[in-house]
Amino acid sequence: MYSSKKLLTGRYTCENQFYSVTICTKKRTQIFKNFESACIAIRGLVYMQNKVNTICYTLMPDHLHWLFQLKDLPLNDVVRQYKSITTVNINKFNYSNGSIWQQNYFEHKLRTEEDLINQARYIVANPLRAKLVNEVGEYPFWDCVYL
Repeated sequence: MYSSKKLLTGRYTCENQFYSVTICTKKRTQIFKNFESACIAIRGLVYMQNKVNTICYTLMPDHLHWLFQLKDLPLNDVVRQYKSITTVNINKFNYSNGSIWQQNYFEHKLRTEEDLINQARYIVANPLRAKLVNEVGEYPFWDCVYL
């Protein structure tokens, strides 16, 4: 695994650009099997709406897929703020402390509208591929502006 500094080398983000990010929990712990913890993570996405335009998301038991358009904050600040607010609130709820997210995240800059639609479909179908449900509508922790 590369260090955080190496992963960030050469990264730059553009205002109004669309990004798909995947953020994993620390040690891939299935924190979001707990309904209340999952709801806290979703409320964090709602809180971030003044910083990004969310297109879709799916919160899996141990990671988040999130597709959004940047507004005026750089990508790393958006992810950092989301991780911070959710960590504080989940720790408060669970009477615990410490990080819940891995330090790094995966990101993909979308270049075309076709990429945007394909990525949204991929994100929404994640619970199906993981065999958590038989139909997308059965899974409670996702949303998409296209549906």
